[in-house]
Order: sequence, then structure tokens, then C-alpha cells
Amino acid sequence: MTADLARKVAFLRSVGALDHVVETVETHMSWVFLTADAAYKLKKPIRLPFLDFSTVELRRQSCEQELRLGRRLAPDVYRAVVALVETSSGLAIARAGEPAPSTVVDWLVAMRRLPTERMLPQMLARGMASGAHADAVAELLAAFYRRTSRAPWDAAEYRRRTRTLVTTVGAELAARGAPRAQLEPIVGRLLAAIERAAPLLAARIAGGRVVDAHGDLRPEHVFLESPPVIIDPLEFDDQLRMLDVASELAFFTLECERLGARWFADRVTARHAEQTGDDPAPELVAIYRTQHALTRAAIALRRLDDAPPADHERWRAKALDYLARIATSGALVNGSPSSVVIERS
Repeated sequence: MTADLARKVAFLRSVGALDHVVETVETHMSWVFLTADAAYKLKKPIRLPFLDFSTVELRRQSCEQELRLGRRLAPDVYRAVVALVETSSGLAIARAGEPAPSTVVDWLVAMRRLPTERMLPQMLARGMASGAHADAVAELLAAFYRRTSRAPWDAAEYRRRTRTLVTTVGAELAARGAPRAQLEPIVGRLLAAIERAAPLLAARIAGGRVVDAHGDLRPEHVFLESPPVIIDPLEFDDQLRMLDVASELAFFTLECERLGARWFADRVTARHAEQTGDDPAPELVAIYRTQHALTRAAIALRRLDDAPPADHERWRAKALDYLARIATSGALVNGSPSSVVIERS
């Protein structure tokens, strides 16, 4: 942590800065400060291949984007973007109605604190999540997908992007030491499946099923309030957030499966199909599931860049778990794999 970031974190943790912080959570890209009834997210000043938070202005833009996107599925959770300012007596939070500060040094997303016990993984672990909860999540998503914007691409561009994502992630996994004997057949079969599915992909674009989605529909982002809310959309890349609805639901299913709760995602998917009439082909769902498993394996291995050595084995095991789950995407085994050579950098 840089000295500048450490100073900001120390201030935000201090008594009175944010109405008495009771818990602090560090993630890969941010610090979250929790009070009794609120949460404040401070983005780290980092630059990665897939995002840039390196300046105060870029972090402001990201906070504004997160506020806008977050309100789509959690309108009463995302409250405001607030400034962290430098004053003559030190750091302070700019309060509404006060004169504009002379020096803004950072920005935070202010949110309502959500009850941890209503988070989907917690509800599943306690046996409290029900079919009615899954139906409510499906209905929330169906309404969201109906009103969100559609991808601007034609069929050829969508297929190109789908292939490029696979080859890019495959190359990253190889460079990060994923077993080549396991990886190359997966990538080859996936590319071949994408070519066979060209008419299906074209139909998804033509039918308006590729949309400005949530982008990171993990169970820990779903809170089973009444009605449910879904937080933490992918805000840093508009292109990555453009997903087939079937792709987003396939990702959610993969993540619920890892929790031992495949039934919940299956119920969400079935109810969504009832609500929308959208019942994608199994081979298309298998492509998307495999794509997400590869991506999540790569994300797990990225954590080796900044995780303490004691955590390295955990992240490697997580990456291998995602690769192992690809074996259950049976629709990919049909047909000959494409010729694929994954370069190791």
C-alpha cells in the first residue's frame, strides 16, 4: 500500500470520519468501510490490464458509473458519490450543502449497508433460501433484461468477440502456468463449438438477447431482501458487461454449483424462461459456462500477483477447480477440436 493510500485508509477508519466504522474489508480493487447502517467504497489507485483507477479523476468517473449501474438492480442501496477532501486541518468528508472544497483527493461510493445474513451464500448455508426467493430473483432479472440496452454488434462481430475472449484468456492461463495438457484441448473444443454455434450466436444478437447486463452475477452479490437486490455490477468496462442473458445466467449457475446449490440457479433460470420465453439451446449454454470457467480460473491466478504467499495454494486450487468443472459442459465434447497453440509468455 502506498503512503498516500495508507493515510486515507487510516483516516476513514478513524472515529467520527464515517459515523464510526465498525468493520473494514479489503478487496482486490477497493477498500470498503462499514458502519452500523452504511458502507463506503474507496477504489484503490491501481492500473491493471483491464482497468485504470490510477488518477483521482478516473476514480471519480468509476464511482459515478458504479452509482448509475448499481441503481438498476439495487435502487435503494446506492446513495451517492462523496468526496474525500484535504483541508487545512487534514482529511475530511465533504458534506452536502457545505462550500465546495478546494482540493478533492479521492471519491467514495456511499451505500446502504446490507444485512450479511441475507446474502445468498449465507441464506443457502443456513437452509433459508427457498424456491420463492429464486422466483423473486428471476423476476427481478427478467424485468431488468427487458429494459436494459442491447449490444450494438452484428452477428459476425459478436462471434469474433466471443472467439477473441477465449483465445485471450487461454493465452493468459498458459502464461500463468495452467497445465497445458488440460488447457489446450479445452480451448480447442471451445473454439470449434463456437464455430458450430454460429447460427445460434447470430440468433441471440438478432433477438436482442445480448444486453448491457450486470456483468458479475455472483451469489455473494445477491441479497434476499423483499424484494431482492443485486449489487456490485461490473462498472469498469462497458464492453465486458455486454453479455448474452444466457451467458450471465450460465455464470450464476456455475457459481451456485460451486456452493453446492445448483438447484437455486436452476430455479432462477427456469422461472426466467417462463417470464421471458427465452430458452437457449443447451450447446450455447455449455459454451458460455466453459467461457466463464476459463475466465474465473484466470482471475484466480491473477490474485497470485498481490496475494501473500500463504494464500497462493488456495488461489491455485480455485483455478484448477474451475478448469475441472469444464468437464461437465458435455456439449463441447462433440466434434473435432480446432487447431490451437497457446503461447506461453
